[in-house]
Amino acid sequence: MKITLLVVGKTEDKYLITGMEKYLNRLKHYIGFNLLVIPELKNTKNLTETQQKSKEAELILKQLSNLDAVILLDEKGKKYTSLSFSNYLNKQLIGSVQHLVFIIGGPYGFDESMYKRANGSMSLSDMTFSHQMVRLFFVEQLYRAFSILKGEPYHHE
Repeated sequence: MKITLLVVGKTEDKYLITGMEKYLNRLKHYIGFNLLVIPELKNTKNLTETQQKSKEAELILKQLSNLDAVILLDEKGKKYTSLSFSNYLNKQLIGSVQHLVFIIGGPYGFDESMYKRANGSMSLSDMTFSHQMVRLFFVEQLYRAFSILKGEPYHHE
């Protein structure tokens, strides 16, 4: 299985980039991982939130294959503990999923077409975080999940 984290817009803050690099380097020992960045839309001042989400969805959907299992990182998505997320990933590994794509949308979330395409959604918290911070939180949780599956001492219960 291969995992892709697809995001809209580059990560700007150096502390987030440094944190992500730390966990991405650790993660490569467990699984094939790809971070795919779709450029932010230009001239969004003339677009409504709905139009912006629709245009982002068009760009995202172009990156997906019909065979991809797509999970949206969304505030209304399913909540996991670190252990239950590792169990979820293990089921995907055991199952027939070849490519698991997690998507972090832009600042306004997802267009309805993305919910229709997705195989599921997950929430990292009841709190709201910037879509850039979520990237770091997600890659850390992904690393934590694989360390749990391997029985390594990173996670403490």
